[in-house]
Amino acid sequence: MNDTEIRAVIASALEEVAPGSDLDDIDAEEDFVYELDIDSMDFLNFVIAVHEATGIDIPERDYPKLSSLTKATAYLQGVGV
Repeated sequence: MNDTEIRAVIASALEEVAPGSDLDDIDAEEDFVYELDIDSMDFLNFVIAVHEATGIDIPERDYPKLSSLTKATAYLQGVGV
């Protein structure tokens, strides 16, 4: 996947937990929990949506690596999505 496709996966997953969220309106470095005012269950659902969209297994220890737009993009690039 290229950066555009990765951003689309992230945007789609965030839309499931924070309807109306727009990647262009958030701080790419800020944690989604704070930036989008979501709770831990919403974040878990985001991780699940990313898993379902990409087919990659995301171990719990890697969840913090998906906590912001910058981190999530780097993580997905790193696992070769």
